[in-house]
Amino acid sequence: MSSASDLLPPGRLIGLDAARTLAVVAMVIFHFTFDLALFGHIDPGTMSQPFWYYFARMIAGSFLFLSGISLWLAHGRGIRWPSFWKRWAMIAAAAALVTAGSIWFVPGGPIWFGILHAMAATALIGLIALRLPWPVTLALAAVIFAAALGPRFPAFDPLWLVWTGLAETRPMMGDYVPLIPWAAPALAGIAVAKALKLDQWRGTAPSRLTNALTFPGRHSLIIYLVHQPILFGLFNLYARFIG
Repeated sequence: MSSASDLLPPGRLIGLDAARTLAVVAMVIFHFTFDLALFGHIDPGTMSQPFWYYFARMIAGSFLFLSGISLWLAHGRGIRWPSFWKRWAMIAAAAALVTAGSIWFVPGGPIWFGILHAMAATALIGLIALRLPWPVTLALAAVIFAAALGPRFPAFDPLWLVWTGLAETRPMMGDYVPLIPWAAPALAGIAVAKALKLDQWRGTAPSRLTNALTFPGRHSLIIYLVHQPILFGLFNLYARFIG
């Protein structure tokens, strides 16, 4: 949910905007289905089916991978600190807003470390990765991913260590995206962008059609924040009409 528009070659990388739009659409589809189950319109066990389990993880991984690409496009040639901290503050504030709202509204427990928290944290980690050779960054991503397959430790069970992903007992929360393994796709995005030299690619001026189709991808953060309250409102409105 991070924008690459801070620094792009002339024109836009339409493919990147389109990929982010696809991730946004997939996210809305997932949450719409989740809400259908929550409000009793489909089998409550639907979201525990393997398809939806892996679909959700594909969406989270896509956003983090694209955030890594965006970080390289925006700061690969040199970190522009005012721009970086402005964007980081927006994501961190949005993460805090999600946590505050989830205390009252999210089934399954408050979101202490969800996708936005992970994006804020991996952006800071990514500052180091920007200066590393891309094979090293990719290897680091592989190590983090592999660590998720290893043992868990009760010493990491306290809530203040929830961000690690190494707790023996999985914390109860509606959206849980710890750094192990979710820092891996973000670092992989940086490595791929650096290996392909995406900052040197020339974009194309968007047509009216591509501009409209990629609009969600360019405004993914605000869509993330508002789409669930809108869906909740619509479902409650529907319940009143049929109730």
